[in-house]
Amino acid sequence: MGILQNFFSLDRYTILARVVIILLILPLHEFAHGWVAKKCGDDTAEMSGRLTLNPISHMDAFGSILLLLTGFGWAKPVPINPSRMKNYRTGVIWTSLAGPLSNLLAAFVGVVLFQIIIPVANVNSGVLLNGIALFLSGFISINISLAIFNLIPIPPLDGSKVLMMLLPYRQSMWLQQHQQILSIILWVLIIVGVLSIPLTILSNWIVKFFFWATLWIQTLVEMIL
Repeated sequence: MGILQNFFSLDRYTILARVVIILLILPLHEFAHGWVAKKCGDDTAEMSGRLTLNPISHMDAFGSILLLLTGFGWAKPVPINPSRMKNYRTGVIWTSLAGPLSNLLAAFVGVVLFQIIIPVANVNSGVLLNGIALFLSGFISINISLAIFNLIPIPPLDGSKVLMMLLPYRQSMWLQQHQQILSIILWVLIIVGVLSIPLTILSNWIVKFFFWATLWIQTLVEMIL
């Protein structure tokens, strides 16, 4: 009941941001994995009909509902066959990083739009502009959170695949052989809430950096207005 109560207490702009994430950004995340894999020589995602931005092709029912209710969720992973890549190690690394990087890129675009909207809203205050700003805040926050979470080096997250390629053979094999146990540990950490504080700190750092790097846009818009 707590999750539902929290959901119904949200403003409509935050809910809209989560819907956009489900319909646009989660598919973009998986598309990025498949696209980079193809560039590395593996067309498995394309042959499976997953090299598309169509949300229906990527949607995971439970992951989508969870994201809508909590701001945390996932899509169906695209199929990848590393053995078909030109360079196994670098191919897996870049393919794994592609998803989180797409989230960071989406967040950065959101920050740029936010920097444009804020000075306009200050001059022409209105419900629409304030609503757009609230929507972008949620959009930015969720994208950065998803990127950081997926980079955690615990299976089955993207960060674990990067770690496997960077570790010596014996340690990499140990990670592969214990993926199920490590996945259970990950869920325990999520449920207990151990990860929330470090993830929040990292998210705030990235948000501050993005806003610092794009502050000139707001200044430029203010000068034009």
